[in-house]
Amino acid sequence: MQDTFVTIARFQYSSEAEIMKGRLESDGIQVFLKDNITIDTDPLVSNAIGGIKLKVLAKDEDIAREILQSIQQYSVDNEGEPITCPNCKKNRIELYSTITNFKSLVAFLIGFLTGTLPFSTRYQYKCEDCKTEFPFKN
Repeated sequence: MQDTFVTIARFQYSSEAEIMKGRLESDGIQVFLKDNITIDTDPLVSNAIGGIKLKVLAKDEDIAREILQSIQQYSVDNEGEPITCPNCKKNRIELYSTITNFKSLVAFLIGFLTGTLPFSTRYQYKCEDCKTEFPFKN
């Protein structure tokens, strides 16, 4: 069991995965990336195949997760201060976009069909600890 690889993270782009791989290898942890060449060849399949998988040996899983957790980048406000969850008061907040109404759906479809960026996207923050979602404010 100790000689098998386990997935500890997934990335949409190979550049992110390579940075994390380099960080773990600098600490002597053996790392394997799965599906990175496939996604580099055709980035549109990233979501379909689950992204690039960062794998480490099972015996190194705990220490590798600690290292990744220590360098995880979370959302900050305009002054560079970490955003705090209104529910649990922790700082592990991620920003994501969402389609919640007809206007944002139409904007997404127009952007998809014309190959342009969506011009009406709603953003939300989500706490990694308590899963509370709250609106994006400038």
